[in-house]
Amino acid sequence: MDIIYGINPIIESLRDEATRVRKIIIARGKTGAELEIIADLAVRHDIPILYEDRSVINGLAEGGAHQGIVALCLPYKYRGVDEVIANHHGPMKNSLILILDNITDPHNLGSIIRTAHCFGVNGVIIPKNRAVGVTPAVVKASAGAANHTLVAMVTNLSETIKYLKGKGFWIYGAEGRLGRDIAASQDMGDAALIMGSEGSGIRPLVRRSCDFLVSVPLYGKIDSLNVSVAAGILLYEILAKSKRG
Repeated sequence: MDIIYGINPIIESLRDEATRVRKIIIARGKTGAELEIIADLAVRHDIPILYEDRSVINGLAEGGAHQGIVALCLPYKYRGVDEVIANHHGPMKNSLILILDNITDPHNLGSIIRTAHCFGVNGVIIPKNRAVGVTPAVVKASAGAANHTLVAMVTNLSETIKYLKGKGFWIYGAEGRLGRDIAASQDMGDAALIMGSEGSGIRPLVRRSCDFLVSVPLYGKIDSLNVSVAAGILLYEILAKSKRG
């Protein structure tokens, strides 16, 4: 079974009617209002709560910031690309999909998933190889948003991009200072935004699949943003543009 840890990720998972939580373990002596919320939600789903020494929690969380609580869960369920395409919701008139090219830092992935959820993105597509998946650390970093966000894991990003183009999506790649200002872009239609890895950006083969390259204007001496920060700015601009349209 999977492990998730931390108060907010467990609460958000329990709020899902199809929760994958099967058992909750709390450190002896831990109290707080959040635990009452967790207990109420656990009762609703008929999920048992056990109390163990903190050393047990430490071992299960494998060094993660668990806040004295872990949950044993069914394995995370990745979705299909077609499910992501169909999951158009929120305030945007068009669909928006986020594609991540080889993001290896779980905290960046978790933060990006959280931002994508808050901005009403259809879902997130990640590659199967040379990238982090939806791990307990990712769920924690997403503040539980990974429980509410569709994530598809694919073998070949280039083929997936080609498939999206066939479905009418325009492909936008985030490209540091070399892309056009995202704020100057016109109506973007159904769009997929590609964010590259923390170190080298979008891989050349994936970059060549893009219809447009976009960037966030930078005016300081540092020439790049953290990928999760850049994703937040770009997604906000696309959301604002779609709503204005």
